[in-house]
Amino acid sequence: MKHTISVLVENEFGVLARVSGLFSGRGFNIESLSVAPTLDPSISRMTIVTRGDDQVLEQVTKQLNKLIDTIKVIDFTGYDFVERELALVKVNAEDETRAEVLRIVDIFRGKVVDVTPKSYTIEITGAPAKVNAILDLLQPMGIKELVRSGPVVIGRGPKGWKSS
Repeated sequence: MKHTISVLVENEFGVLARVSGLFSGRGFNIESLSVAPTLDPSISRMTIVTRGDDQVLEQVTKQLNKLIDTIKVIDFTGYDFVERELALVKVNAEDETRAEVLRIVDIFRGKVVDVTPKSYTIEITGAPAKVNAILDLLQPMGIKELVRSGPVVIGRGPKGWKSS
């Protein structure tokens, strides 16, 4: 089962290594990991996407909570949340495909951020399913390079995490 976990941690040296070590030590692969400071620069939020057995992942969550640098852990599995991802896609843009690439980008509300005589670099943001859908449509044109951020999430509704 897919799990999306958000972890608030102290922004300290070695925290990322300790968190990722918990996953690898229990045989879990981290499918994506995004880390950035919060409003409070001394605190970072990690968004981790992994797949695995619910019981073992519950143990990982308990171990994450025991780490001295961990402030809060939330497994968003089964809860309402907003999920977004960023992708930069370099796609072939030959004379015969340029118009089609631009139509696809427009439909998905993407943005062309770089143009060369032979390629476009496209920025697309949205739910991972949206990113996958545009990639499927661009694939026949020839994707030269792809960079994805992995999803970041935030719970729905007025309740938020206090970082202090």
